[in-house]
Amino acid sequence: MSPRAFRSVATMAFAAGLVLSLTSPALTQRAPRARDLGVPFDGAPGPLNAITDVAGVTVGHATIISGEGALTMGQGPVRTGVTAVLPRGRDSMAKPSFAGWYSQNGNGEMTGTTWIEESGFLEGPVMITNTHSVGVVRDAVIQWRIKSGPPDVSGYWWSLPVVAETYDGVLNDINGFHVKERHAFEALDGAKGGAVPEGNVGGGTGMVCYGFKGGIGTSSRVVRVGGASYTVGVLVQSNFGRRAQLLVAGVPVGKEIPQTPTQAALAGDPARGDLGSIIIVVATDAPLLPHQLKRLARRATLGMARTGGLSGNGSGDIFIAFSTANPDAFKAEGLSSLQMVSNEEISAVFDGTAWATEEAIINALVTAETMTGADNRRVERLPHDRLREALEKYNRVAP
Repeated sequence: MSPRAFRSVATMAFAAGLVLSLTSPALTQRAPRARDLGVPFDGAPGPLNAITDVAGVTVGHATIISGEGALTMGQGPVRTGVTAVLPRGRDSMAKPSFAGWYSQNGNGEMTGTTWIEESGFLEGPVMITNTHSVGVVRDAVIQWRIKSGPPDVSGYWWSLPVVAETYDGVLNDINGFHVKERHAFEALDGAKGGAVPEGNVGGGTGMVCYGFKGGIGTSSRVVRVGGASYTVGVLVQSNFGRRAQLLVAGVPVGKEIPQTPTQAALAGDPARGDLGSIIIVVATDAPLLPHQLKRLARRATLGMARTGGLSGNGSGDIFIAFSTANPDAFKAEGLSSLQMVSNEEISAVFDGTAWATEEAIINALVTAETMTGADNRRVERLPHDRLREALEKYNRVAP
């Protein structure tokens, strides 16, 4: 299916007030990504250029789109969802992963991070949704773990799921609490490897980025460390930034495509604050320990900055990194034998993280589609033709 046909199907579904299913053949075709438009990026991507290039990582979405017109709290319009990232697929609970997290600016939420800081382990999936649905998704993950197993070594005495959020109240009836347990289950049960749907999907369905339609984006890099090859994969939920800040491959695209008065009025909505936030999930198969993964999570900030992000006061910019190496590190007793990359050789992994984060954000912008939501607010997608024109103007089109 062509990108134009894809958009037509999606538009008809929106108009009909349907809840879209990502398993529909009409909605699983690949939309153009940033590289397809000639955007040059540093570093070598993996075969899918996605977080799922890290072996074992799976991603699932539940997308909720219904209603149109005036906002009626509790009824809609609804433009929201849930995204799940599982470090080891179904083995994520039985084999926790070393992890670290970082808050660039804390006007947001990522639950479970105090235990990650204390223990060094991520004991399950990373979930992403809207600001007012963190609680229901958190509770649903606990239920899902108990019901679907396999049990962890503690026997589920307690659970501290990792659930993060960004605000979609411009397009979505965020106070209508439309995300339910079943949507978290859908994202978890549907998580798989392979190509990752991007743009208006999952937790990113109603998000706005740099004044354009935002959402989910992903990318990866293959790096060389000490003669070995490792993969770094990134997934973002992008909902941040002011239009004039946007840079694409160093080109001031936000200034080349200024906002219309209507778009500027939307950007000035007091509910949007500093137009935050962004959640970034970094995965790698490089053998890194928790303190190194915290360093890796910090480098996501540099990828965000390469697109123009400055982390305003109202922005929740929260990042988590995990490693799928050392699969037997989590033990109830006895000693664990571990491997780790030398700090003297870790810079290549840092580079890959920054580069993949940058491209994931631009992929979110490129793949997202124009969306009309609550009170007929309309957020335009980044126009591909004008992006290409800006790149050509600054001689930045990839060969």
